[in-house]
Amino acid sequence: MLGGMSTRDPRAAGLARLAGLIADETRAVCLLALLDGRAWTAGELARHAGVAASTLSEHLGRLVAGGLLAEERQGRHRYVRLADATAAQLVEDLAARLAPDDVRRPRTLRQAGAGSAMARGRTCYDHLAGRLGIAVTDALAARGLLRRDTGFALTDAGLRWFDAAGIALDRRGRRPLARACLDWTERRPHLAGAAGAALCGHALRAGWCVRIGSERAVRVTDTGERALSELLGIEAAVLR
Repeated sequence: MLGGMSTRDPRAAGLARLAGLIADETRAVCLLALLDGRAWTAGELARHAGVAASTLSEHLGRLVAGGLLAEERQGRHRYVRLADATAAQLVEDLAARLAPDDVRRPRTLRQAGAGSAMARGRTCYDHLAGRLGIAVTDALAARGLLRRDTGFALTDAGLRWFDAAGIALDRRGRRPLARACLDWTERRPHLAGAAGAALCGHALRAGWCVRIGSERAVRVTDTGERALSELLGIEAAVLR
């Protein structure tokens, strides 16, 4: 107290509430699962988290009320997804700050295979991550299409490259065109923002990448290897 008035930052209470939302393992499991960018039913998330549907419903209600999730109903199904790219960035950034020892080692060959696939290539909400995301980011920078010296920014040549590749960029939204997102497996930043989302969306639609398994893992196809080689000079061996 100073002069009878509180000097407490007015944002403190909101920050504490937000931290409390994430500070539960079941809710954290749901948030990490939803980083695949898709909408899940409450039942799917309950099975994924290994809890009863009634328990999961209470957790989802808190996450929706707290602004981290958005929900919609279709018939008798309740779907939830991450509220927006800002919520996804928060979850991914926190996960990336875990020390390697904080990540549990796989107990089965299946878990080991899934972990290897996620490290090789995956989606991080709506952009590419893992070794694939890093390879694309490095290639863009090496060709002068992306600057990384003072944060991430597309160069004029980079903007022309996206146009020439037929990858439409959303330049009207408030979301930055390029943003660095710390990769939790590679411990280096990969490309996010509107450009990262546009590139990932195009890669999936054009068949450069396909989703594999029930996690966020993606695999680069033969078509994708040829396209990334022609457009960015990325060697196929790096993508496998």
